[in-house]
Amino acid sequence: MQKRNTQQRRRAIIERLNLDGEVSVDLLSKSFSTSEVTIRKDLAELENNGLLLRKFGGAVLLPVESSELSSEKVSTRKIAIAKLAATLIKDHNRIIIDSGSTTSALIPELKSKLGLVVMTNSLHVANSLLEQENEPKVLMTGGSWDAQSHSFQGQMAEQMLQAYNFDQAFLGAAGLDIEKGSTTFNELTHLSRVMADVANQVIVMAESEKLQRKIPNVELPWKSISILITDDEIDLKTKNLIEQQGVEVFCASTQ
Repeated sequence: MQKRNTQQRRRAIIERLNLDGEVSVDLLSKSFSTSEVTIRKDLAELENNGLLLRKFGGAVLLPVESSELSSEKVSTRKIAIAKLAATLIKDHNRIIIDSGSTTSALIPELKSKLGLVVMTNSLHVANSLLEQENEPKVLMTGGSWDAQSHSFQGQMAEQMLQAYNFDQAFLGAAGLDIEKGSTTFNELTHLSRVMADVANQVIVMAESEKLQRKIPNVELPWKSISILITDDEIDLKTKNLIEQQGVEVFCASTQ
């Protein structure tokens, strides 16, 4: 393929990514007859524009959870999962709410809870909680802003979490692997593991369709997860296999 100008090449990269779901620097370099350094610059610029997510050796489609969060984009399944998750929270609990669209759906369900202490690494979650009349105590992890996950990450965030102990941690997942646990597009998984370490109960909130996603990065192994809250479209065999890993599986009704 002949060399194209920069904008044409970048449009072609996005078209290929939309078709294949993943691209590699090596193959793109050969396909466009240009250097790997140039392709990496293309991917970096496309990532800065919110069009893809870089990973080692290439890039993947931007996960849905990294898009702008709004009530219009929250599915009925996510709302059902959030309503069920909220029933596990008692007044005065100390909880962690991770960034993500499914965990964010939990916020409106907390309006009736009293005396909550909530730690989060998400500006969206923090701002939404501060607007509530029941005035939960909100703690931010701080740390380095990560554009891929739209959240704070890094050692400062980890140290902030480790200074407290929590009753529950509510985490999302880009994918679910029946054998391995929750998975993510983002290679920054350490903060989620710290969240799990400092909480007495770890609750993963994820739609059943996440079981269809093949994602390489394991975020939390099943042994670190107490409860999986999903929807009632999960099949019984899969539910039983996950429960055999020592995880309680709660299914929210979508009817």
